[in-house]
Amino acid sequence: MTAETQVALVEDDTGMRERISRVVDADPSLSLAYSASNASDILRWLVDNPVDVLLVDLGLPDRPGLQVISQCRNMQPACAVMVLSIFGDEANMVQAFEAGASGYLLKDGTEADLATHIRHLRAGGSPMSPVIARKLLRRWQAHSGGAPKEQSAAKAAGTATVAPERLSPREFEVLDLVSRGFTYVEVGVQMGVSASTVQTHIRNIYGKLDVHNKSEAVFEARNLGWLP
Repeated sequence: MTAETQVALVEDDTGMRERISRVVDADPSLSLAYSASNASDILRWLVDNPVDVLLVDLGLPDRPGLQVISQCRNMQPACAVMVLSIFGDEANMVQAFEAGASGYLLKDGTEADLATHIRHLRAGGSPMSPVIARKLLRRWQAHSGGAPKEQSAAKAAGTATVAPERLSPREFEVLDLVSRGFTYVEVGVQMGVSASTVQTHIRNIYGKLDVHNKSEAVFEARNLGWLP
């Protein structure tokens, strides 16, 4: 019989921490060994408790999640670390991998595939959200001189990048609430509209930003300075 994969988690948002915990507990191949809300608690616990996988939020209240990753890798080299974060910018991504993370997932309000990602991480894989994988690929292409031909041609011709269509005030409101972790139903309650209306706004937002999920929408909006 295969031993359960021991998982530890550090996440300061109570609702997110509970959702992740439920996903881990529901999978018979995984076992949630410990759940913490800050860096100090998880680091203290890791000193005497070896685990297979550590899930780390980067935006912790007492110290950066990057420090947790680095210290965990020093204390437990065999532990595989995966980031779960709202931060999809290149700086955080690169620093997380340099600190010792092997996977990087953006929080998008769904945890349906999280257990699968944890198993893949444990098996030696490097699970990443599509937008993170794309950024990593672009970074590698830029450093290796392998930027896509159409991108190079556009640069040489001096063509400007087409700016995305501006969101409406209601779409801004929806995206802001979604970026803060509210579900479609909760967004609808706050705005006084139905969940289906919220979904319509979300589809319009995706079209305007040319993205395919909430994580990419939030990331692109932050890149454009539309969200804090």
